[in-house]
Amino acid sequence: MSLPRAKLTRNFPGCPVEATLSFLDGKWKGVILFHLMGGTLRFNELRRKLPSVTQRMLTKQLRELEESGLVSRTVFPVVPPRVDYALTPLGTTLKPVINALAAWGEENVFCLPEGRHLRDVSAASGAPAIEA
Repeated sequence: MSLPRAKLTRNFPGCPVEATLSFLDGKWKGVILFHLMGGTLRFNELRRKLPSVTQRMLTKQLRELEESGLVSRTVFPVVPPRVDYALTPLGTTLKPVINALAAWGEENVFCLPEGRHLRDVSAASGAPAIEA
């Protein structure tokens, strides 16, 4: 294929599940979307919520999400630079998918206590609650 899969939104050569997963393809994209469901976040706020991701990888994943139309990036011309990230209307339509993934993980995957702590901190800061 000459075009990246995420660019083939109108004419994807596979099943609908494969097409949807192509938007979430990447270790951090689903987690980034989960945190943005709670509202607009600045770059460093996202970094704090994802302590295991490198700055380079977070930037790469955010750019891919922006390119696919799921995330918007707003740059404010101030010193120091301020960049906000938010879900687009298209990104918002993935909320049920991300919530379903979170609920499945809550029910079927054992998370280490520090992972649960990070999730609880995210929930306290406005990230969406996981309904069991």
